[in-house]
Amino acid sequence: MAGAVVITRPLAQAAPLAARVAALGRTVEVLPLLDIAPLADQRPLQATLARLADYALVAFVSPNAIDAAFAHIKQWPPEVTLAVVGEGSRTALAVHGVTPDRYRIVCPADNVPSDSEHLLQALDLAALKGRPVLIIRGESGRELMGDGLRAAGALVDVAPAYRRSVPPLTAELGATLRRLLAQQNDWIITSSEALRGLCGILAELDLQHPDAMQHNSVVAMQQQHLIVPHARIAETANNLGFSKLTLTGSGDERLLAALQSCL
Repeated sequence: MAGAVVITRPLAQAAPLAARVAALGRTVEVLPLLDIAPLADQRPLQATLARLADYALVAFVSPNAIDAAFAHIKQWPPEVTLAVVGEGSRTALAVHGVTPDRYRIVCPADNVPSDSEHLLQALDLAALKGRPVLIIRGESGRELMGDGLRAAGALVDVAPAYRRSVPPLTAELGATLRRLLAQQNDWIITSSEALRGLCGILAELDLQHPDAMQHNSVVAMQQQHLIVPHARIAETANNLGFSKLTLTGSGDERLLAALQSCL
């Protein structure tokens, strides 16, 4: 009998995928491995967003960046191009009324990975030379997009819009993890940061066990099956000692196809 499908996305993005997995007849566990929270001081973000019309391009690194920014945006300036990395971000924009029939949205092609590298390839970088560009992201993150745009001569501003953090180990979370590790499941991991955080939580959980030498949740987790959408996450998993990996490529359709092949 197939185990559960553990969806580890932040809570706001987990529900649509959870519904589609449940429609396959699989048991679903939603276990967010990253908490997304607003910044304590919203004023710098609000001041930047008040000048949206000054930018030739605004790039969003994730659906969380879109949701955090659009909490302060009443109307998108129609002359400003948007750039996003993948399907989830296009869906998030649509929720806020920003669709390709009304605005210019640049994103990687459907047949390539959804990441900053391929978004840079999709942009007309020569046209951005000397022009102001805004990147909206979390408090921390990869610098690749900003570095690539600066190398092309763009004038880059970066606006933090939210805070990511690994959830604290609570008694409830510890009990959930022990229950999940007692059987073989399929874990959908869509973030290297989330996977590293999970291993840290499990190491902390083991230290709480009376016989830590005989109780190793990290090893038990390494024996679970991971489904990942990107080679960078697969590399992180390999480095952390995981060997049961399915690399799907970007997009929920590919994740669902991988799950169906596991049945």
